[in-house]
Amino acid sequence: MTTFVDRVELHVAAGNGGHGCASVHREKFKPLGGPDGGNGGRGGDVILTVDQSITTLLEYHHSPHRKATNGKPGEGGNRSGKDGQDLVLAVPDGTVVLDKAGNVLADLVGHGTSFVAAQGGRGGLGNAALASARRKAPGFALLGEPGDLQDVVLELKTVADVALVGYPSAGKSSLISVLSAARPKIADYPFTTLVPNLGVVTAGSTVYTIADVPGLIPGASQGKGLGLEFLRHVERCSVLVHVLDTATLESDRDPSSDLDIIEEELRQYGGLDNRPRIVVLNKTDVPDGKDLAEMVRPDLEARGYRVFEVSAVAHLGLKELSFALAELVATSRAAKPKEEATRIVIRPKAVDDTGFTVTREADGLFRVRGEKPERWVRQTDFNNDEAVGYLADRLNRLGVEEALVKAGARGGDGVAIGPEDNAVVFDWEPSLTAGAEMLGRRGEDHRFEGERPAAQRRRDRQAERDEAQQEFDDFEPF
Repeated sequence: MTTFVDRVELHVAAGNGGHGCASVHREKFKPLGGPDGGNGGRGGDVILTVDQSITTLLEYHHSPHRKATNGKPGEGGNRSGKDGQDLVLAVPDGTVVLDKAGNVLADLVGHGTSFVAAQGGRGGLGNAALASARRKAPGFALLGEPGDLQDVVLELKTVADVALVGYPSAGKSSLISVLSAARPKIADYPFTTLVPNLGVVTAGSTVYTIADVPGLIPGASQGKGLGLEFLRHVERCSVLVHVLDTATLESDRDPSSDLDIIEEELRQYGGLDNRPRIVVLNKTDVPDGKDLAEMVRPDLEARGYRVFEVSAVAHLGLKELSFALAELVATSRAAKPKEEATRIVIRPKAVDDTGFTVTREADGLFRVRGEKPERWVRQTDFNNDEAVGYLADRLNRLGVEEALVKAGARGGDGVAIGPEDNAVVFDWEPSLTAGAEMLGRRGEDHRFEGERPAAQRRRDRQAERDEAQQEFDDFEPF
């Protein structure tokens, strides 16, 4: 059964915002006590957070669909809805977040580093928050916005200082087992190592991590063998160590040709040319291996490599190797720029930035795109005429109608607000009434100007009873 997964596709859904409430305060002797509808709660976010106790993406391989909770709707009595709970997903250190097109969205390195993969929707405002001097008792509330739906790809790239690369059965697992306290599976058959192994090495005052990458073979960069699946784990390493087998039983192999083949695979994978290399001639405890190491060493050193002859089994040459690696790691760390505190950068919008655009499409349709107009449309209950009128007010104040006139729109032309796959389309008329004027002029509510409906109904019923009584009193029997 698979116990190590380093690449998954995750489908995340943030919580929807709760709807606002349209309510009027009712209390004895306080008719029309004013709007008291509360706001809807915010939808929960989906957050990816680095947890160093997690080493694999296996959990998301089995359950790739994750959803945060929705915000609760508002209630009367100025009671706001409860916010949705954020969904925090723990990922290993070194996880890279990509979109479906392969673009990097976040590189999560360091314990506690987080990234919001899906943003929760805003809660809608209740009619209490929408009340103003002109609109004293709104008969509508705003809808909550839907949360984001995202499909992201998580790739785990091991965070280590040194990477051991080489052919299968070259002795990489044996080497990491004697340099560190790691205990990987070791056997005398190819592809014993199926997952990267990590170990911590202490050499003097330097402590560094070393990774054993599953064996590479010709064609690994194109997906042959296990190489393509784990070459990504080499990307973060500062030093590459070529572990070459000097006691191989295959007649068509030797350390020099093995080195050339692995270097070619690393070159085709890309991005690793600037990493310092060290060559380790392993299994020198075998007589033939020792002789072969002495033969190829001058040639490798002439090519510019630092060469170490070691034996993981006999523990030969390990101290010199560990200190040489510590030196390279320390040099790499010193060359890295110092981390600076995150600066808060404020980028104010230009004065002439309207926040929306109006374009005319080939079929004559005018399309309005912008954060505010699209958000306002999502928040509008189109079954409520007053809410539609409020939307028209907001668009007019933002300058949408003026922009449509400048773009050449005339009465009766089609206007769409939003993207092609999810837009609200209507026939535009200058100074759009949107049906709300059946209630009066925009921004006004005449329910306070007339008699109270309940009292009027009581007076009408009393007048009917008085009229019936009068007819009874005027009745004269035969």
